[in-house]
Amino acid sequence: MNRRTFIQNTSIATSSLVFFNQFESLAFSKSDQDLYSLFKNPPANYRPFVRWWWNGNKIQKKELFRQLTLLKDAGIGGVEINPISFPNKADDMGIKSLRWLSDEWIDLVKDTCNEARSKDMTCDLIVGSGWPFGSEDLKEEERAEVVLVFAEKVEGPMIYETTKYSIYNAIDPQVTDKNPLRSPILMDLKLSQDPIAAIATTIDFSNQINNDIIKIDVPEGKHCIYALVKFKSFAKVINGAPGASGSILNHLNKQAVESYLNRMSSTMQDRIGPLSNYLRALFTDSMELEGCNWCEDFPAEFKKRCGYDLMPYLPFILFKVGRLGAVVDEDYGAEKSQDLNVILKKVRFDFEYTKALLLRERFTEVYLKWCKELKVKSRAQAYGRGFFPLETSLGYDIPEGESWTTNYLRHKLGEEMSDEDYRRGRGYTMINKYVSSAAHLTGKRIVSCEEMTNTYLVFNATLELLKLGSDQSIMSGITHSVWHGFNYSPKEVAFPGWVQYGSYYSEKNNWWPYFKYLNDYKARLSSQLQHGDYYTDIAILPANYDLWANNGVQTDPFPEKLNVPYTSLLWEAINKNGGAADYITDMILTQSEIIKGKIVYGKKSFGVLFLPGVESLSELAMQKIEQFVKTGGKVICIEKYPAKGLGFLNWEQKDATIKDAVARLKQQFSDRFIFLDKPADNKFLEWYTPLIATHQLPSYLNISTPNRYFMQIRSVRDDGTEMFFFQNAHRYDAYQARIVFDRKKIKGKYAWVWDLDSGERFRLTLTNDTTFEYNFGPTESLLIIFDHIKNGEKWKPLLSSGKSTLNLDKVWDLELRNSLDGSVKHVNLPQVIDMKDDKELVNFTGTAIYRKKITLTDTKNLVINLGKVYGITQLYINKVQVGIKWYGKRFFDISKYVQTGTNDIEIHLVTTMGNYMKTLTDNEIAQYWVNRKGREQEIQSMGIVGPIEIYQQN
Repeated sequence: MNRRTFIQNTSIATSSLVFFNQFESLAFSKSDQDLYSLFKNPPANYRPFVRWWWNGNKIQKKELFRQLTLLKDAGIGGVEINPISFPNKADDMGIKSLRWLSDEWIDLVKDTCNEARSKDMTCDLIVGSGWPFGSEDLKEEERAEVVLVFAEKVEGPMIYETTKYSIYNAIDPQVTDKNPLRSPILMDLKLSQDPIAAIATTIDFSNQINNDIIKIDVPEGKHCIYALVKFKSFAKVINGAPGASGSILNHLNKQAVESYLNRMSSTMQDRIGPLSNYLRALFTDSMELEGCNWCEDFPAEFKKRCGYDLMPYLPFILFKVGRLGAVVDEDYGAEKSQDLNVILKKVRFDFEYTKALLLRERFTEVYLKWCKELKVKSRAQAYGRGFFPLETSLGYDIPEGESWTTNYLRHKLGEEMSDEDYRRGRGYTMINKYVSSAAHLTGKRIVSCEEMTNTYLVFNATLELLKLGSDQSIMSGITHSVWHGFNYSPKEVAFPGWVQYGSYYSEKNNWWPYFKYLNDYKARLSSQLQHGDYYTDIAILPANYDLWANNGVQTDPFPEKLNVPYTSLLWEAINKNGGAADYITDMILTQSEIIKGKIVYGKKSFGVLFLPGVESLSELAMQKIEQFVKTGGKVICIEKYPAKGLGFLNWEQKDATIKDAVARLKQQFSDRFIFLDKPADNKFLEWYTPLIATHQLPSYLNISTPNRYFMQIRSVRDDGTEMFFFQNAHRYDAYQARIVFDRKKIKGKYAWVWDLDSGERFRLTLTNDTTFEYNFGPTESLLIIFDHIKNGEKWKPLLSSGKSTLNLDKVWDLELRNSLDGSVKHVNLPQVIDMKDDKELVNFTGTAIYRKKITLTDTKNLVINLGKVYGITQLYINKVQVGIKWYGKRFFDISKYVQTGTNDIEIHLVTTMGNYMKTLTDNEIAQYWVNRKGREQEIQSMGIVGPIEIYQQN
């Protein structure tokens, strides 16, 4: 299948799914009032879902129903049923495991879905268990295969002697979970010079591949032994539950994929009838194929698609790899001459491209067709090593990204926003931009996200941190959250229960009673985002094909190596300067129309194209770029001009074609075909700001002082209503914003703040009808909507300071209610402090109640500001609840609650659990998550730090 056919087929598949997307969003043409009704009381389909770990499939009907009620009461709108292996070290209490696809298991899926429907909740179901797909029952020809290379440098003259079993042991696949069924086969054996200048100079010893003992007569000089080995059944499913564990499926084998999927659906439907009666979607988790790169007909398919024989080159284009197929040594084997390296990179691209096409045709298209025939939605994290990072998401009904509270770098979310490493400080992953861009290109408004993946801050993730990271996901294009993850854990299981992964979404978590506030917030935001289209008018074409050619495909969502590591910094800089960009690819560009200086794909239209570090393009993509520039479009090349074609066949002619086109554009359209050096210090935010004026780049907002932590999106409804969502992503620092809206965009409309916490809306007054100034507190966000409603209550935000300030930092009575052991302790607190800095308070967990009496002589327009706070705060004045604050500014208007004279102040503060968990040295599960070697959790800040002040707001 060529590129054109690939995209055409994808577009056809996508068009058939429009009905489902309209149904999920209720309608595309809601009136302002209808959408406000959704905002005030969001239906369940807009509410966050949870990934529901069915731990070890040790499930029982009564407990399943109890947990559904628990989730419903917490504001959850749906569940992703996700069988997984039983957690290590947990006590299963003798509860038996049900086998995946057994009658008992299927019946419980049915009962669970029916019970969820009765509660107005939605059910999705993961295909298989763990990741990627697999089972104990796969036939050998259905199991995943990998081809690996062994290379050993030698110096002759000598007789090199080894056994093929020594070779097998040397490159035994470094997968997450080794398969005892793996079987190696020696495919090829060669001797090359070192360095090597041409493939033709190698000596073939394939006549020995069936020998147990291998002997090679090495001539004088430096050489390298190359052995090509295929491992069948090389890896096991990661965390698979009984029945869906065992060997992983070969996603490159169409018959195996069809058999696996049809077995699942037919087994279930034979028992309970159509799956569409129970499920919204069937879900595919991240496609971590452990480096699978082979199927029996791969050489034939390669030759058919690329026009030459792969096998002579294969040993020399493969790198030494580790877990998930990650490259661990790019210099493995003999040194290659410069001329040979040029050829090998071309062949390597063809290899990776062929693999991606086969995965598309033999897995993705099969999966989409299967879901369509079952009349359920397809939902997937459609990325991983070997897949097209953007195109694979085009056809799915619900494409999905992934966000993290912390990743393996243990970055400080909301505390850093590194220019050196695109991963540090971000909640969103790099893949989110590919997934959301694919959704925008195909008109999808539901882009879900696995949020917030957490393996480092279990027991310490706060609601504020979850909000912060989830808001960042929205900036990357996400419109619906699936929390990661809720553990199936019977109520009677000893604390902390069955814990698989996640941020300890549990009724035993201190913040569980307040979880509904986060879910209400998220639901209101989703109810609006799913009724508009993210506005983008700038396209970025990442240098992915150069990456494939030079380094091989990388693992998403955290590629271990990038050829252009600043790609994410570029879209962020555009965003933080008041604009917006989507990613496109060579394929997308070739299938786009060029209309009057615009790249047009579906409803999307781009007038500016960035090529960050792009060297290689297809000839057709280069033709499109030339046409784009000639008709008025603008291309900005960063660091490099395109200079290479794609693939090995006729590569010199292709390279010349690209270079000639670039030369013409440079000569004839220097004002629209622009070259820029990247900033030496990687400070793309500051680098981009002056470019807006210098090169007339589009932006719909003027942000006076762009800031790394301040981000925004613009979404446009069908009726022209404008939505803007702003976020200060810093955990501790405020940001003073001055934002000027484009007068043409908001003409005839009125600005409103839609309060995501209360569901109320307030009329916003703009200076000169265009300018908005506001001090965003830490982690604070704001939804501003321009519609046609003119009158309403004015927005009057509380100020951070005022007159007649009264400081309350000193002398508090502190009552400590331990949520786990039930103990109560009273402490006289001379001064509010961070609990982690006090040896008596550092290990507390539960609710800390701060009490004191104050005397007031004037009660008019009073505000209390609690200052810096670590935890959830609930304020009472004279025994009456004033409000709850779980993130951002801890300001309360207390005018209605205070009286002249003596007043009782009481603040309930809910802490995290991790500090206390570290002290439970006899609790093996607690220690695993908070004191695990290499992942030891830091002591966390807790409590009210202040300054606590009461003042009069002007």
